[in-house]
Amino acid sequence: MDTGSHLLIGITLAGVATLQPEVAHDPLLLQAVLAVTVAGSHAPDLDTIARLKGYAVYLRHHRGITHSLPALVVWPALLSALAAALFGGMWDHYVLLYGWAAMAVILHVGMDLLNAYGVQCLKPFSSRWLHLDILPLTDPFLLALHGCGALLWVAGAANPGIWMAAVYGASFIYVMARWLHKRLLLRRLTGYAKDLLGAAGPLQLVPGLTWRSWQFAAETEYSFHSGTVRGARIVLKDTYVKDRTHPVIEAAMAAEGVRAFLDFAQSSHVSWDSHGEGYVVKWREVRFWHEHKLPFGIDVTLDRELKVLSEQLGWTKKAWEPPYV
Repeated sequence: MDTGSHLLIGITLAGVATLQPEVAHDPLLLQAVLAVTVAGSHAPDLDTIARLKGYAVYLRHHRGITHSLPALVVWPALLSALAAALFGGMWDHYVLLYGWAAMAVILHVGMDLLNAYGVQCLKPFSSRWLHLDILPLTDPFLLALHGCGALLWVAGAANPGIWMAAVYGASFIYVMARWLHKRLLLRRLTGYAKDLLGAAGPLQLVPGLTWRSWQFAAETEYSFHSGTVRGARIVLKDTYVKDRTHPVIEAAMAAEGVRAFLDFAQSSHVSWDSHGEGYVVKWREVRFWHEHKLPFGIDVTLDRELKVLSEQLGWTKKAWEPPYV
């Protein structure tokens, strides 16, 4: 989920906390709770600092250890201790602050899990990328819902705790509805892939901004296929033939970013081409496509002796363009 949505969820979560009488009747305690819920809603994404060391390092660590099982305990402990110290020595309320900070961190990781990009939330027991493919990076409905809830609270609405609880109730119903819709879609797509494509490999879904708009990637023994689902209509867009192993591809594996990309990618397509001074090998994540292009991957340039000259890892699309991951 995007930073703005995470922060909004932190604000509305503090609103829910006003259902506790001690929070509702103590302005300073409410400020402390608001501080830990907003900070907890953002803290796991502090791993973006890894980008200073290059995109390969960022790809390896983003949504990794800071979103892991130990992090669900460590972040709340740090944030609640800091808040207790800064807000007039509220150590008597440490457990309360810890509880709300923990909820904020868990919600952050949980919302990231609902996205197609995924999260390594089972570390240190597993480095597997988990993604439920239910929500886009920024969900317009949830953004509007929590935005309206925050505005109601700021405007001085009576019983903010009840209003914010209603916001979370509606959010839960919405997420469950999208999950059920995704399951139905996956069942339809599985039949489509078997009947028309002979697809026996993984079938990946990427949600759009509305639940009537989805993208999919299907894999067969010899190819990848991408397409869209608009309402009841399934449209096949592109087919990518799998390249066989080649010395040029094997040589490009020496590039630092290739392993980081392959550890992350769910459906990676590789191709290579020669030019005047050497070769270019391209790996692409087939799940993430837009306008007949695969905008996420790595390009490795080699000379005629198959020595790696350069590599370029990352996105080639604009932030506002799909896919929204």
